[in-house]
Amino acid sequence: MALSFLGLAIFLFFSLDSDFSASPVSAVSEGVEVTYGSVIKLMHERTKFRLHSHEVPYGSGSGQQSVTGFPTGDDSNSYWTVKPVPGSKAKQGDTIKSGTDIRLQHMKTHKWLHSHLHASPISGNLEVSCFGGDAQSDTGDHWKLEIEGKGTTWRQDQKVRLQHVDTGGYLHSHDKKYQRIAGGQQEVCGVKEKGRDNIWLAAEGVYLPSSDGKAESS
Repeated sequence: MALSFLGLAIFLFFSLDSDFSASPVSAVSEGVEVTYGSVIKLMHERTKFRLHSHEVPYGSGSGQQSVTGFPTGDDSNSYWTVKPVPGSKAKQGDTIKSGTDIRLQHMKTHKWLHSHLHASPISGNLEVSCFGGDAQSDTGDHWKLEIEGKGTTWRQDQKVRLQHVDTGGYLHSHDKKYQRIAGGQQEVCGVKEKGRDNIWLAAEGVYLPSSDGKAESS
């Protein structure tokens, strides 16, 4: 596990934007700030599955790249880069406040976490997929960050919800699992109602120090 974090940190260091020169911080302890440019895993709070994607399309609905919940924290297809929405003045290393619209880019495939009105394969809720790429993104990739409880800035130890801007659906997972395209992995979908199953936490990853120089290291 330590080697995988080191490899990710080296990769991130050499892929940083040229206007940001701070070194990445490998974060395996709680309380680290989540900043733009950080590469993280999102853990479903109740089931502990990680938000995951891979180059396997849905066999129904949009036919876009599927998004699932993965049972362990050691899979490289569960890393997501936190990015601002187009037109934002936010820059790499900035902290993120509750109520901010963000995007999550799948590190391996460079597609964006996306949703729309297609039905999800198992439960018939809103489908969540990966779509687009570095040069292709639309408002279907925008998610509003909602921090649960106290605190206004996203940190690793805080429970959060992600609400899809276009549909109003919350990023959601549950115990319903795939049998064929992703055996043993959970369905990830969008639902309109707030509930325990749409709470997530930032987990493993490489967290860029905040641009004000006050981020905690681990």
